[in-house]
Amino acid sequence: MAHESPETGVPLTVLAEDEQLFSASVLEFADQRIRPLVREMDEHAKMPRELVDELFSLGVMGIEIPEAFGGAGASFFHSVLAVEALSQVDPSVGLLVDVQNTLVSNALLRWGTAELKDRYLPALATRSVGAYALSEAGSGSDAFAMATRATARDGGFLINGQKLWITNGNEADIFIAFANVNPEAGYRGITAFVVERGAAGFTVGEKEDKLGIRASSTCELLFEDCFVPALQVLGEVGKGYKVAIETLNEGRIGIGAQMIGAARGALQHAVAYTKERKQFGKALSDFQAVQFQLAQAATELEAARLLVYNAARLRDARKPFLREAAMCKLFSSQVAEHVTSLAVQLYGGYGYVKDYPVEKLFRDAKIGQIYEGTSNMQLQTIAKLLLG
Repeated sequence: MAHESPETGVPLTVLAEDEQLFSASVLEFADQRIRPLVREMDEHAKMPRELVDELFSLGVMGIEIPEAFGGAGASFFHSVLAVEALSQVDPSVGLLVDVQNTLVSNALLRWGTAELKDRYLPALATRSVGAYALSEAGSGSDAFAMATRATARDGGFLINGQKLWITNGNEADIFIAFANVNPEAGYRGITAFVVERGAAGFTVGEKEDKLGIRASSTCELLFEDCFVPALQVLGEVGKGYKVAIETLNEGRIGIGAQMIGAARGALQHAVAYTKERKQFGKALSDFQAVQFQLAQAATELEAARLLVYNAARLRDARKPFLREAAMCKLFSSQVAEHVTSLAVQLYGGYGYVKDYPVEKLFRDAKIGQIYEGTSNMQLQTIAKLLLG
């Protein structure tokens, strides 16, 4: 019989001992250091730099980065556990860590030259936040219909264009940005570049005022004759579409982890509240209708968690995981919306006000069906693989 970890509620048969300890330590940090800041960060739509520095000290900003570069040298699965635990308290913080690990660091680890790794991985592991700049006003789901251009110049490229919806834009010092060097070639002209904050011609623009995950900055980026040396190309010229596709496949697992974290946080609040709240002379949790709703939510959450974990394990084992990544993101985002909505419902009027945490988790959950590939895009991927 499988027993649950008292710290995480995750069946011990699912996690190895080091994974149990890691998940529990991240959750303890989130409870002690993040939970007191959640309301303020949401209201002011800002994450304190002191908290970001603590995340670096905790070691969750460079989980897969080898120890030789100052990172933890751990697995992708550890990144997933960190994002889940942090998102249980605040999905905004989970997202910051997710983008840092599953998108930015992963892209550099896989596609970066020795020079790029030497230059950027130590910074990403210890002090510098990263951002991943792909989306534009006219290229969301159709990600490769980008208008940003890169023109060859002596020793490098001049980039011109605008990016939108860029997570970590306010905090980041290192940006992986995509531009097309040969529009006539279509997506085969897309190239990935590493751009530093402060580069001439590069500006971090307006920050979006969002429904949820408000402490996570979402910004526009402006490139006006921004010169990027040829050494800053990530991967090969014209092969940026491969960098984008393969990195985003991993990133979707991270978003799945964020969603199951948000759902787990909401479910825990709902369970505790229904035990305390009394109506008609007894606790809400004594009513069978409430019990069944909680049981259904718990079952869906466990299924979503196992989908996410399976996709992460396949990725670490270097086995195909495209279908599993799409499935886990699709289902976990649906479950997160359902479970957080149920939590608000069970809280009644209290669930609709900001004094209680479930209202925020409900707002935070909606984005899971939108970014890093909408639910319709995930369905399309699953259907293509299913039908051959």
